Amino acid sequence: MAAGDTAGAQPAKTQLRVGRLVKAHGLKGAFKLELYTDDPDGRFVSGSTFTLQVPESSPWHGRELTVREFRWMNSHPVVFFEGVDDRTAAEELVKAILWIDQDTETAPAEDDAWYDHQLVGLDVVRDGVVIGRVVRVDHFPAQDLLIVRPSGEDREVLVPFVGAIVPEVDIAGGRVVVTPPTGLFEDLPSDDGDEPEPESVASADADDAGTAETDGDENTASRED
Repeated sequence: MAAGDTAGAQPAKTQLRVGRLVKAHGLKGAFKLELYTDDPDGRFVSGSTFTLQVPESSPWHGRELTVREFRWMNSHPVVFFEGVDDRTAAEELVKAILWIDQDTETAPAEDDAWYDHQLVGLDVVRDGVVIGRVVRVDHFPAQDLLIVRPSGEDREVLVPFVGAIVPEVDIAGGRVVVTPPTGLFEDLPSDDGDEPEPESVASADADDAGTAETDGDENTASRED
């Protein structure tokens, strides 16, 4: 194929983590799942195939798993795979992480929603100047948060993912535009001249907010109006 010829070119792929096999369930090879996807019933349909993340010493290293059956039992997701027919085989796969290929150009169907992996790594721009980078997306019932690391600083700023503060998301351009309120990215001077408090909403430790790691997961972040 001549240089520059795009005929037959395949879309770029990235891998998304969709679940972890937490423990064997019953005697017929079933697993209880920890889910990293917003659409488990759509992802774990019969015939779906997943790449396995297991230690190199595992007999399952380099192999794939195909879903035989997915069901909910007492509000817990349970999955059966082809070729895993008893508890002994299932025990070999406990703690394995399940991955799928995803087109990098594919976005959620709803407006103002993006996969986490599309947002992580974007430059954060204010008044035409890059002031940081999105390092993580945290999800809470009230709203989603973009976790931003300011340029040249070793701290994180929690930016509410709302239209008033993040008016523009430009995936192709590799940036999000922010119009933050005063004090979100910088400390406000205290009225009495004392040093500002060492901790604020803008720079609070993410662990105190009860967040969990989501890098690479198939979560979606929705921008609120």
